This record gives sequence, C-alpha cells and structure tokens, in this order.
Amino acid sequence: MLAICLAMLESEEDQRRFTRLYNAYEKKIYAVVLRILGDPDRAEDAAQQTWFQLLKRWDRVSALLWEETEGYAVTVAKNCALDILRLERRTAAFPEDWDPPAPEDRQEEYDYLVSLIRALPENYRRILELKCVEEQSNREIARRLNINESTVASRVMRGRTMLRRQLEKEGYCYDAV
Repeated sequence: MLAICLAMLESEEDQRRFTRLYNAYEKKIYAVVLRILGDPDRAEDAAQQTWFQLLKRWDRVSALLWEETEGYAVTVAKNCALDILRLERRTAAFPEDWDPPAPEDRQEEYDYLVSLIRALPENYRRILELKCVEEQSNREIARRLNINESTVASRVMRGRTMLRRQLEKEGYCYDAV
C-alpha cells in the first residue's frame, strides 16, 4: 500500500512526509475503522480509502502542522468507514432465495414481476422492491435509505417506466404497474 501511495507523490520531501504519516498512524487508522465496521476485510478497504483520500488532499495535509495530522487522518478514516456503512445500507439487496409475499391466485405473474424488478439497475431496483414488494411509503423508503423523498418518488416513477417498457416489449398490456 505504501509503495503505491509514494508513487503518486512527486517530490522526495512529500514522500518522506507521507512515509512518516503512514508509519505513525497506519495501526491507529486501521483500529478506528475496524471499531466502526467490525469486520477486518471491510476495515482494510476503509483504511486503504483513507490513505487515498489523504493523498487526494495532500496539499491540505502537507500544510498541516505535524501535531494536527493525527486528528485529520482519524477524521478521514471515520468518514471512509461511515461511507462504507452508508453505501451498504443503501445497496443491501434481498437475498436471492427470499420469497416475497404474494397473492396466491396470480403467483406466476407476481414472480415474473419480481424478477423484472430485480433485473433493474441497483438504485431503481432497491426502491421498487421496498415500494412494490414491501409496500412501504415514499417517506418510509426515504428514511430507510437516507435519501430525499422527492428522489424516491422520481426513482419509483422512472423504475415503473422501465418496467412498463420491458413488459410492453414482451407483449404485455396493462393499465399500471
């Protein structure tokens, strides 16, 4: 990891300062993200993202007094770990073996519609699963995914349009999805 980061820096002075930073805080950054994420693999990802974020902001980091770098690095690490948690919460999919509730008398059609929803792009799929399968309101979905209610409404509309087009392509006629 260190070698990759050093290759991204131009001057020897920046490389020395980054090496010092890395050696001083590598274990601390990993400990911070591990405490937040609770999983060594995800913590490793967050730690790597932290170092890349520090490189991305190297002008700012290198201008800090040495005493200030620890706090800055730890804050970046926490943010990287929290970003991973947010992303996982937003994109958590239903298990493939999940059997959604459905009316008994049109199970085949319902299963087909659920399979079409699962084939949508992720940001539409997740929202339509919550809307059409779990029957949650836009407000509930917005809170659950930590996005705006208006974003939910537009993605529901666009997702339904995608479903409608797919159904029309396959010869289905209907009034609404």
